[in-house]
Amino acid sequence: MIDFPIVKIGELINSGEAKIQTGPFGTQLKASDYSAHGYPVINVRNVGFGDIRSENLEFIDDRIAEKLASHRLLHNDIVFGRKGAVERHGLITEAQEGWYQGSDCLRLRFNSSRINPKFISYFFRTQAHQDWMMAVCAFGATMASLNQDIVKLINVPVPPLDIQNKIVGLLSAYDDLIENNKRRITLLENMAEEIYREWFVRFRFPGWQEAEFEKGLPVNWQTSGLGQIATFVMGQSPKSEFYNRNRDGLPFHQGVGTFGKRFPAHEVYCSVTGREAKAGDVLFSVRAPVGRLNLALEPMVIGRGLAAVRHHRGCQSYLYYLLSTAFTNEDIIGNGAIFNAVGKNELRSFKVLSPPDELVDAFEKLVKSIDEQIAGLIRQNEVLEKTKNQLLPRLISGKLSVENLDIEFPPSMHNDQSDRADEAAA
Repeated sequence: MIDFPIVKIGELINSGEAKIQTGPFGTQLKASDYSAHGYPVINVRNVGFGDIRSENLEFIDDRIAEKLASHRLLHNDIVFGRKGAVERHGLITEAQEGWYQGSDCLRLRFNSSRINPKFISYFFRTQAHQDWMMAVCAFGATMASLNQDIVKLINVPVPPLDIQNKIVGLLSAYDDLIENNKRRITLLENMAEEIYREWFVRFRFPGWQEAEFEKGLPVNWQTSGLGQIATFVMGQSPKSEFYNRNRDGLPFHQGVGTFGKRFPAHEVYCSVTGREAKAGDVLFSVRAPVGRLNLALEPMVIGRGLAAVRHHRGCQSYLYYLLSTAFTNEDIIGNGAIFNAVGKNELRSFKVLSPPDELVDAFEKLVKSIDEQIAGLIRQNEVLEKTKNQLLPRLISGKLSVENLDIEFPPSMHNDQSDRADEAAA
């Protein structure tokens, strides 16, 4: 084991090797300043665990951006959330340069020839650091909050730059594989969604040229309640005393809090049996936001916020794309009515088009293989993420030495290396 030198961020700031910036105050950036398009603004909800979440971004136009020039973000800046999500941070990528920090964020910028910002970002992803942040930021407060003084107290390891680069190279290789799989997943999802829309929204299904239409619909298609093609298991929450995080029992999901883009992340388990979703079931949010969907990759216990939806004939891929198309606007069900919650009766009576079984079966045969590829890639990413997370604390602490390793840096590091070489030469 090698003991890496430890330096306080405050020392780096005092020596000019780092700068810290609080986001614009309320008078500088008001809610009315946001626009529909323009430069993205990162707020606390966009700060992930090392990354920036692009969902629900807000935007500012040229006029506001000019006023907030000091808050413009650069490649390798680190952004923290100031309230609630203090253990999280996001490292700004090359593609995100030129975005802006929001009012509820702090920005840390390194300007040091001895620091690779991505190495510091990986340190911030360790559980030990996140636990420290939560303990310090939550002390004596109802909501954990972060300020410049706390950031200055953070101790960071600063091994020689070549060691930092090797560690970043190893961990980035995993991240690159994960990102490549995510891109493949997006392509496959778009392909499956487009097939559904082509067949069942635009009605250009196989043989549509010979089909008869009446009032814009194929004549042999019917409208029916969702309950005529699917069954529902409405969630019921067991007593909290049976919840645990040590994987005792089945995964437990109360609502959308653990939902991912397609599959939920297992955080809590339940040691007693309850209302269960089977592998392949569509998980449907029955409380606000109503209509948000995920898929069950394995059996799980579901709470009051969810229902498991199962196609009568096992056409789960068809059912998923049917519901995801019908519920593009969350909280809207039926003829545009807005619900804070829905029960089994509302779900059963929700009107859907019912194509002939043979067409549904043809779609299922075609798209199920795409969905299986998506599930396989997601499982690959889970294994990669788990392996990376096991390596992370050992590499960052020096317990696992990389000094004598000859590491080929992944493509994502090449630009970073040349950028730092330019800075060192300047």
